[in-house]
Amino acid sequence: MPFRFSVCNEVFEKTPFGAAAKSIRKLGYEGIEIAPFTLAEAPESISQAQRAEYRRVMADEGLAFVGLHWLMVSPPGLHVTTPDLALRRRSWDHIRSLIDLCADLGDNGVMVFGSPKQRNTVGGMNPSEARTIFTEELAKVAPQAEDRKLRILVEALPSEQSNVINTLDEAVAIVDAVRSPAVRTMFDTHNAVDETEPHPAVIRKFFPYIAHVHVNEIDGREPGTGSYDFTAVFKTLHDLQYGGWISLEVFDFSRGPEAIAGGAIEFLRRHAALSSTTTERISH
Repeated sequence: MPFRFSVCNEVFEKTPFGAAAKSIRKLGYEGIEIAPFTLAEAPESISQAQRAEYRRVMADEGLAFVGLHWLMVSPPGLHVTTPDLALRRRSWDHIRSLIDLCADLGDNGVMVFGSPKQRNTVGGMNPSEARTIFTEELAKVAPQAEDRKLRILVEALPSEQSNVINTLDEAVAIVDAVRSPAVRTMFDTHNAVDETEPHPAVIRKFFPYIAHVHVNEIDGREPGTGSYDFTAVFKTLHDLQYGGWISLEVFDFSRGPEAIAGGAIEFLRRHAALSSTTTERISH
């Protein structure tokens, strides 16, 4: 396979971490991406012994730790662009705690910074002002991310979810403003609906900034249940020699984790192979 596939662990919902890791590896995934709220409400409450145990479980199952996502789900009430300085400070302290958690769980992880509700404009602020605050605060935590050898990824989200950072162009502008090797962006098939160019063209345009990929159908179900053209995206990534992770992230858990993750990995492998074969035929 030309790509490495991982899965976001919240699809396994209340399954104990060890059992979920075993299932994920058995299904054929190489990596696991973790939503911190599935481990604890607050990252600072996870002891060093617990962190070491999570790391041991992943290693014993042969799973690589990919990183964190859904960074701001808990504890409740956080907001990273609010004009309330005390709340904003508390929210970015949470990010600092997550940086340490991410580094403690594995090497070279990523932190996918989406969290629409926690960055939306509030208090009469406009989107431009919120982006400025987000950029300034992100620059303050970037040195810690550099020291811990991980990357924070500014995720573009569709306007139906958030009014702050809706396109990769806006995300890249923040990356350029922060000017840190620890701050990049990522591509999500489900969240790129506000892009005006075809997704393969968007990936080519911003590829030097893209450090991670999430895959799902536009409606949030797993790949293979809709009509999204994954082969075109995979061909583009293959042509550009993408070496990062491709993580399955879904928002509809109704069919159960085994059916969702199992069906998706078969579909993803098949279309990854098709994209590779197509590229080889063209090159010859």
